[in-house]
This record gives sequence, structure tokens and C-alpha cells, in this order.
Amino acid sequence: MEIFWKNEILIDVLRQGGVVIMPTDTIYGIVGLALNRETVERIYKIKKRAPEKPCIILIGDKKELEKFSINLSLEQEKVLEKYWLSADGAEGSEPTSIIFDCPDDKFEYLHRGTKTLAFRLPAQAELRELLRQTGPLIAPSANPEGLPPALDTAKAKEYFGLPAQAGDLVDLYIDGGEKNSKP
Repeated sequence: MEIFWKNEILIDVLRQGGVVIMPTDTIYGIVGLALNRETVERIYKIKKRAPEKPCIILIGDKKELEKFSINLSLEQEKVLEKYWLSADGAEGSEPTSIIFDCPDDKFEYLHRGTKTLAFRLPAQAELRELLRQTGPLIAPSANPEGLPPALDTAKAKEYFGLPAQAGDLVDLYIDGGEKNSKP
């Protein structure tokens, strides 16, 4: 059980539009509310991410796809069960991101003109619960564009500095030890 995701401060910072560096289901990510345009743009600025590159979106439940104007067909539901959680809630084996068409212009700040969005439903129940409490989070890797992903909070702090008092920097770091998984 990953107790660092069961953290009221973390939940509050995210709900308030903050930017957090934390372990995700794969690696450390620089995360924030996907449905908050200002937070998304702030992450792009902090990360120095190329503006045309969309970010992965972590969701706590496949029903959250509806928040992005994505309505699943029966065939898509079957694909999701194969790669994400089964109908009985059993955990998936490999983290799998699935790309959906998203022609809705109100999400241009997320799809960056590609008209597609990539989503992942993490296998870890604790992370899914965090996502259900905060809402969908964008979660690009915790590194400035072009540098290797941070494997721990020490490296992330080298990249991004200490938590911000006020301004454009990261609001909170959540230490989950070293994460050396495949993004």
C-alpha cells in the first residue's frame, strides 16, 4: 500500500490548482488538475515543455472520460477492460495509456491541436482513490524538457527548486522513494 497518496495536504494542494511532484504509477510526475487550464499552462511553463506536445491524463475511473466529451462505444469498453481494470475491479498488469479522439475545442489547451487525448487508469487502488478525490490529473514526467526524468524528489528539487512561496514553481513534493520504472 502506497500511503503517500493518502495525504490530505496533497489532496488540498491539487484541488486548489496547485502543482505537485509526486510518484505516479510509473515514474515521478509533475501533476495538476487536467480540467484547470491555468494549472495546465503553469506545468508547461515550469517544465519548459514544447507547447505542441499534449500530456498524459491520469483518471480514477473510466467514467471520468465523459468530462472530456468522450463517450465510449461498447467496443471501446471491451478494449478498456482488456488493458485497464476488468469489470470485477481486478488490477491490470502493465500501465497502459489509451488515446481517444477529442475534437472538442474547449480542450485545445490539453490536446494542443492534436484533437486526441491520452489517458491512463492506474492499477494501484490508492492512486485511483486519490484521482477520484482530486479529479483527472495531467502527469508528464518530472523533468525539464530534454533532461532525464527525476528518479526521486532530490533530483526533482535540483530541476525545479524548493516549493514556491508564491509564483510559478512547484507547490509540493511528495517523496515516494526512488522510482525507476518505464514511463
